Amino acid sequence: MIPAWVNGALVPIEKTTVHLQGLRHKAVSVFVTDGTRVLIQRRALGKYHTPGLWANSCCTHPHWGERPEHCAQRRLREELGVVGLALTLADQVEYRADVGGAMTEHEIVDIFLARADQALALVPDPAEVMDTRWVALDQLAADVAQTPEIFTPWLRIYLDKHQTGIFGG
Repeated sequence: MIPAWVNGALVPIEKTTVHLQGLRHKAVSVFVTDGTRVLIQRRALGKYHTPGLWANSCCTHPHWGERPEHCAQRRLREELGVVGLALTLADQVEYRADVGGAMTEHEIVDIFLARADQALALVPDPAEVMDTRWVALDQLAADVAQTPEIFTPWLRIYLDKHQTGIFGG
């Protein structure tokens, strides 16, 4: 169950229901960075929406009652096998996007930055992540502009509308 708003109240609702109904809900995204380079991941083909698309380092929805920073640490561990990175809240954004399969993400997202060296040991869960790579932020923005269809809607939105708020000047 994830936190979603229904009639102005925050209530626990099943994740698929939230997406099928396009309900506004809480989410967490993490960008692992090394200077101007960003770790991105390609979502596994078995994901229930946006499979095979490139996304930020990791993202998810907090469980009911879970603090956003704990959720971000949990998801770094679950998706990438990474533990112990210090997180900094970079921004909070709201967006709405069609993610296919009659599903809509309407999220209030706490976006965290985690600093790491590119030698960071990654142990991706193959059910979650099919590939990872480090890319310069300016190159990532250029790639998203040139071939948006290979990136998740939220990554496109983050870079198009919120890049300065997330990464600074």
